[in-house]
Amino acid sequence: MTDHHGETHDEPVKALEVIPPQESTEAYQLTVEIERLTQAYVQGLRGVNKNVTPIHVDEIASRIAKFYETVRKVVDWKEDSELRRSAIERALKRTLFPKLSGVTIRADVNTYKMAYTITADLIRGGHLPNDEIPQESVTTVEQTLKKYLYILEHAQFPSADIIPIKRKINFATFLIELASCEIEEILTNPVKERSLLQAMTESLTARIRILPEGSMSEDEKKTHVFIGTCRTLFDLDDHFILYELIKYSYPGWSTPDAELLKQLTHEIPNLWLTSKNVLEHPVSRQIYSICERVDTVFMLIGDIMDLHKESPERLALVLKDKASLTQELLQVYEKRYVSLKSRLFRLAVFSTLSVFLSNWVTFFIVEVPVAAWFYEGFNFFTAAIDFIVPTVVMFFLVSIIKAPPPENIDRVKRTVYQFIYDDEKRRNYDVYLKKRRNPVVASVMGIMYLIMMFGVLGGVGYVFFISGMPITSVIFDTFTIALTFFAAVLIRNKAKELSVDDHASVWEFLLDMISVPIARVGSELAAKWKEYNIIAILFTFLIETPMVVIFDGIESWSQYLKERRSELH
Repeated sequence: MTDHHGETHDEPVKALEVIPPQESTEAYQLTVEIERLTQAYVQGLRGVNKNVTPIHVDEIASRIAKFYETVRKVVDWKEDSELRRSAIERALKRTLFPKLSGVTIRADVNTYKMAYTITADLIRGGHLPNDEIPQESVTTVEQTLKKYLYILEHAQFPSADIIPIKRKINFATFLIELASCEIEEILTNPVKERSLLQAMTESLTARIRILPEGSMSEDEKKTHVFIGTCRTLFDLDDHFILYELIKYSYPGWSTPDAELLKQLTHEIPNLWLTSKNVLEHPVSRQIYSICERVDTVFMLIGDIMDLHKESPERLALVLKDKASLTQELLQVYEKRYVSLKSRLFRLAVFSTLSVFLSNWVTFFIVEVPVAAWFYEGFNFFTAAIDFIVPTVVMFFLVSIIKAPPPENIDRVKRTVYQFIYDDEKRRNYDVYLKKRRNPVVASVMGIMYLIMMFGVLGGVGYVFFISGMPITSVIFDTFTIALTFFAAVLIRNKAKELSVDDHASVWEFLLDMISVPIARVGSELAAKWKEYNIIAILFTFLIETPMVVIFDGIESWSQYLKERRSELH
């Protein structure tokens, strides 16, 4: 999704220079999964049509749109990996929702214009390169939009009762999120990402054993491994995962015929209602933990693939030569290690700014009026506490997050070899479908978890209370701190993107005791925040719509001036 901050580590270059690549002329045998990855990468890049008519947008309008997208990044509190899809979702909502009556599509929807507008908006906002996206892609996007609009208009829910309006709106939002995934795939052709997801899924499916034997089919296991792979390798959200699972379940999904479309109007609503049963399966957490430990391997393989994007045929040759692989592995590891600090910092700044800016809105729209109802108010000190404390807590939590130690590279190399070479020692993993736990121990741990959760929240609330804040704001700001802890935990997870083990220091263990329970509360609040983000709604419907009109006007005016200038000769 998820696309982080400053630490006090020494530069990683020195640690890497002491591990020179070994000379070798021996060609190693690749695993079946990596062999398929190299072949899929070559075929995928060869299949890209080089003769296209590209879409061009005006550079002046594009610069203004890119600035607006930077502001949106702060408002939406999203990671780099989610920004492009988020922009597609906003464009769909902006152009589609005003044309909805209930959830019945009006006949005046111009799907080609909508498809072109979405594509041009993405290019203007810097989410897609200018003069590279073929105009032919707009027609494909249009066909995709027609499919989703048809499903939305003719959707048949399993219940015969009248569907509440909120469910209708939520289903429309669900379809828009699926459509954004498909549109992004059409416009970006993610050959590398698809190849890596498939390779990691197949590699782990072969190494994971579900116990007791026979309790889960191979297809079910592969599905849950794929879900864990999506969540760890590229931080993909549930909407993307469901889109991929739907594509797998319906081979004709991209270009459905009339019969399949009719079938989808009955089955997609039911899939939407029951999707949590698949995404939140009991084995999901165990498989996620395994995926989190090995995603570094495929992340670095992806970086090596980028080095050979212009000549993908060389990828297999490099991987088979252990010395060449080691040299390039060190190169991409060093680059990713250095960039990790800046990415962590940006994520920390944007998430903190989002909370801080949200405080301005909630303070005047929610906290002050609610406090007045209870005949309470703010003075300068309590108002300052209201704004400063969450920000200070965030920066404190961020400042103690560190990147992996220099010796981590040795563990990374060993793990990479295990997944790439067929003759390396292979590590397998056991996952228990019904994990046996002592009920007494489980109860004690559950009670301790709740004590830590309410103890930390109570302590934070007490600090706000003794500072003299209104009781309503004490409650509100306590939950804001929970959101802050949740954001910090996400950032800490990003810092582990180069780690291939789950070892934790005593300090990290103690920090988890405090942060994880309260972050759980923050996680629930964050889900609601995304659903009822007042600022995001304000930007989308009251600010973004006229902004798009301005962008179009600037582009049209610029084109008009160019045409008039061409007459001067």
